[in-house]
Amino acid sequence: MTTIRLLSYNIRSMRDDRAALARVINRLEPDVVCVQEAPRFAFWLRKRRWLAREVSLGLAVRRRPAGLELYAGRRTALLHRGHRLLSSVPGLHRRGLVMGLFDVGGVRLVVASVHLDLLGGPRLRHAEEIVKELERARERFDAPVVLAGDINEEPGGAAWDFLAEHFQDGYLVAPAGEGATYSSSAPRTRIDGVFADPGIEVLSCGVPDEPELLADYPDATDHRPILAELRVR
Repeated sequence: MTTIRLLSYNIRSMRDDRAALARVINRLEPDVVCVQEAPRFAFWLRKRRWLAREVSLGLAVRRRPAGLELYAGRRTALLHRGHRLLSSVPGLHRRGLVMGLFDVGGVRLVVASVHLDLLGGPRLRHAEEIVKELERARERFDAPVVLAGDINEEPGGAAWDFLAEHFQDGYLVAPAGEGATYSSSAPRTRIDGVFADPGIEVLSCGVPDEPELLADYPDATDHRPILAELRVR
């Protein structure tokens, strides 16, 4: 059976040490990367393409709004891409959802990246919108779904628990490495997650804790990455 390496990473618009960021991603050898806070202002596409070249990944979405991106590894084929803006909230940054239907080593799955709001009410409303959108994608493509991203709250929060009711919380199912994802320099909270359909076997999920990675995390961005190893049943 094919094991899929899925990485979720908030890269803070690549405002930090880009070389450290590239080293982290290269060491983790992902098949699919779900990015939050991808560059979306000046030279945004040039910056995303630079990262793709440095880590030998392909850009899968290329959409500016909401600062989300999907990258595909060498054995990963993009079959379909999608982007949706979530309902607007006056005075707040516009949130969205990016999705890709991928074939990884002969296995098909839908992968989505998301970055939820800082405020609880909009965060929950958007989580509800996301679940409905992913239910439609699951039915349309007849493929299981993985959602990954920066939830901006910890387990026990309304939005996190709503997602965990519909998907497996990867770290709870198969914890590996460390759990806290923020901040990268002094990690105390788990606000980033990987959520997988029941038809997906979570082999491991967490923040990789090899010494060379831990040394690069604070320089690369303000979040730590989550790596999940998955198998489609």
